[in-house]
Amino acid sequence: MAQQKKLHVKKGDQVRVIAGKSKGLEGKIIQVFPDDEKVIVEGVNRVKKHTKVQQAQRGGTTGGIVTQEAPIHVSNVALLVEVEKDGKKQKVTTRVGYNRVEVQKRRPDGSTYTGFRSVRIARKTGEEI
Repeated sequence: MAQQKKLHVKKGDQVRVIAGKSKGLEGKIIQVFPDDEKVIVEGVNRVKKHTKVQQAQRGGTTGGIVTQEAPIHVSNVALLVEVEKDGKKQKVTTRVGYNRVEVQKRRPDGSTYTGFRSVRIARKTGEEI
């Protein structure tokens, strides 16, 4: 059994496609498949899927040609962050790093203690994502 790989992006992240037929397009991650190392990005890698006509409940029929997003490999996307440049906000791609931050944690009995939590940071800006 192969170990599940930790991906540099999560569901809801804004990304830009950096390789493939959809190169340059931007979108939000809809779904993540860590086992296959693939992600589905909104509006990217759209394919036509032919679905069989089936009798739906209450006499309706479904089927025909449906356009939907197909998964792309996680290595083909880069995380987008907003950077202020010359007084204007721009979206730029960045790599992802991890930092250990000290936080206050609470036990079930109400007492608190200090612990560590891993947070994602943007390599270009150093800010927490």
